[in-house]
Amino acid sequence: MGNVFAGSEVIEMGIQIEKNGKDFYDALAARTKNEKAREMYKYLAGEEERHITVFRKILSSVRTYEPQEAYPGEYFAYMSALASDYVFTKKDMGKAMAGKTKDDKEAIDKGMGFEKDSIVFYEGMKKAVSKEESNVIDMLIGQEQSHLKKLVELKENL
Repeated sequence: MGNVFAGSEVIEMGIQIEKNGKDFYDALAARTKNEKAREMYKYLAGEEERHITVFRKILSSVRTYEPQEAYPGEYFAYMSALASDYVFTKKDMGKAMAGKTKDDKEAIDKGMGFEKDSIVFYEGMKKAVSKEESNVIDMLIGQEQSHLKKLVELKENL
């Protein structure tokens, strides 16, 4: 079984996740009537934009990489399974998902789900990059965890 994804393709999926996240939060900011929620959505959209820049930098340095596996193709099959279930790896889904939310509570719940899914995906992504780049992804995971916490706080305050 050959690789389903190259390391660079995994990083490109990360970029797509962040683009969809930015589009999602931008669309929510434009729709909400709650000023506190609007400020949070704008903040999160800016964070996603910064993450895109980080992933592009990582992408420029990713080489062909073969992670340690129990059997050939194990890692890439795992990442393929994660990506197939994660709606934000699909192009232009951020704005579409925002358009399907009926209120801020539902939007926040979706945002929390997306942040959790991103954390899981990025944990898996770390095997596709060097140790130095893995440390950068750890930093991004920490930021995603912070976003999740902010969304939980916002939900509690609505």
